[in-house]
Amino acid sequence: MTYLFQILNGIGLGMLYFLLAVGLSVIFGLLQFVNFAHGAFYLLGAYFTYDLVERGVSFWVAMPVAAVLVTLIAAATEIVLLRRIYKLPHTFHILVTVGLALMIQELAIIAWGPLGGNVPAPEAFNGVIIIGNFVYPEYRLFVIVFTAILAGALWWVLEGTRVGAVVRAGSESAENTALLGYNTLRINSAVFGLGAGLAGLAGALAAPIRGVEPFMGLEALGIAFIVVVIGGMGSYTGALLAGILVGVTQSVMASLWPEGARLMIYLGMALVIVTMPRGLLGRA
Repeated sequence: MTYLFQILNGIGLGMLYFLLAVGLSVIFGLLQFVNFAHGAFYLLGAYFTYDLVERGVSFWVAMPVAAVLVTLIAAATEIVLLRRIYKLPHTFHILVTVGLALMIQELAIIAWGPLGGNVPAPEAFNGVIIIGNFVYPEYRLFVIVFTAILAGALWWVLEGTRVGAVVRAGSESAENTALLGYNTLRINSAVFGLGAGLAGLAGALAAPIRGVEPFMGLEALGIAFIVVVIGGMGSYTGALLAGILVGVTQSVMASLWPEGARLMIYLGMALVIVTMPRGLLGRA
């Protein structure tokens, strides 16, 4: 039962990791842009949820509102700042986005303090499910089901709609997409906002599980890059598979060898880099 509990926990973590990583992966696939501020948008999603719940707003309202706010902030940041540096070398991308991440982190400390806080699970899912000797929190099960449905919806949008076709075409050749009459600047802003919004949604969903604190964005950024490297840059399915693998590995190892839980996922990433540099399902 212990291992089943840890595996389910790992799947839940993995789906949150997927939401984090798929946005980062899609942004890089379309814009060829290394966004080191991605974890900061996860941080904002968690803190917006925390702030709204503290003000008496229902979690079910706070969660989507937080994701939308992060999407709008990210899209505005892309328009005002980031699109000016796309054609510069990747070193400039890193410097600007790291600076942006640090600025957001410090603003969070100024606004909400350095100590963090807790977000209670919504009343509808604040109990546990008991099946024989197996006990599992309802909210964690909700996260698994909700993110699985969301993953299916995202896959359909990217693979089965005209919008997804335009995004995929833009990731192959932005010039040809522009020649077909599409406004690539608007597409870039929308995709960047969507990717950051997914990170914000992951933060909102994670807040009742792990609480909020000013440095959670750094941890999220590291995990997102691990998942992207293992799954393959630009691969939706790879991000999903890698997210679950990383989550389950981390969760199971936490019960077998707590000190080495994080070490194992880094070793796994190193093994993938050595044997499959493009990742499990990465494209050329």
